[in-house]
Amino acid sequence: MNLHLPALNASLNALASVLLVCGLLAIKAGRRERHERFMKAAFVASALFLACYLYYHLAVARGQPTRYHGEGWRRGAYLMLLLSHTVLAMVNLPMVLRTFWLAHRERWEEHKRWAKISFPIWLYVSVTGVVVYVVLYHFNPAPNAG
Repeated sequence: MNLHLPALNASLNALASVLLVCGLLAIKAGRRERHERFMKAAFVASALFLACYLYYHLAVARGQPTRYHGEGWRRGAYLMLLLSHTVLAMVNLPMVLRTFWLAHRERWEEHKRWAKISFPIWLYVSVTGVVVYVVLYHFNPAPNAG
């Protein structure tokens, strides 16, 4: 089961990405209620991802990270991707919560200002979460025997 959790996590990130784009398209079309449903569904997908991610890393992997074994520019590119993904994921959660709270309070102008920042970060984090999974579990060369 433990090997299936990373795939589930990537699937939840992919689902969140699709729901976010659907939410954006809905609000651009003036469909506020549809937008709200998509954004709430994206939040649920992201929250489920976070719960599964924490469970996997704390209970299954026992805090041991999955190592990337690539070398040279590939390693540097992966580490930059991982760093940007991780930092933005930590920064984005409070921003998303604030954006949701402003919508809940019907403070639409503030909500729009926050969403213009939090939405692209949330989408980036969701998409790069899938990319990190693909790199680690499908394009991760075997470690060099030393």
